Amino acid sequence: MEDEEIINLYWTRSENAIIETDKKYGKYCNYIAYNILQDQEDSKECVNDTFLNTWNAIPPKKPVILKAFLGKITRNLAINKYEKKKTKKRGGTIELVLEELEECIPDNHSFEDEIEHKMLVNYINDFLETLSKDKQKVFLERYWYLNTIKDISAKNNLTESNVKIILFRMRKQLKNFLKKRGVEYEK
Repeated sequence: MEDEEIINLYWTRSENAIIETDKKYGKYCNYIAYNILQDQEDSKECVNDTFLNTWNAIPPKKPVILKAFLGKITRNLAINKYEKKKTKKRGGTIELVLEELEECIPDNHSFEDEIEHKMLVNYINDFLETLSKDKQKVFLERYWYLNTIKDISAKNNLTESNVKIILFRMRKQLKNFLKKRGVEYEK
């Protein structure tokens, strides 16, 4: 079923919307959730919550790209669930990935300036456009899907050392790219 048809099922409040969403994007959402949570039951619960949140969001929202819409909801739910489970522990994949990026991107916990946040998102998207498709894939696998270095190396036929070097260089490029646009953050 095409995305537009699935979205129309949500708009008409048909319960088939969730069934069709699960058929088309269930594995994709589970992949995202499992990479973050590393637990099948929690991932399944997160995917179910994704479908519920989607049901509650459409309408009034009408996503342009359903897959991205679902991926974002799943990722946010999984990160929230992960943070609740690991509030007193450190050293997991999410902390490591965020630590890697914190030297490039300021960590503003105040949401008072939505415009700056949107500008930063646009800058990161612009930066990704400067990268080759292979490097974009590595960047997104690490910083969107939160894959491990080992998984990225296996998927891209690279050594773990090569992946680490590529990511290090991309972070350095991103920091310079953002600096040229007036976004600086020093630890």
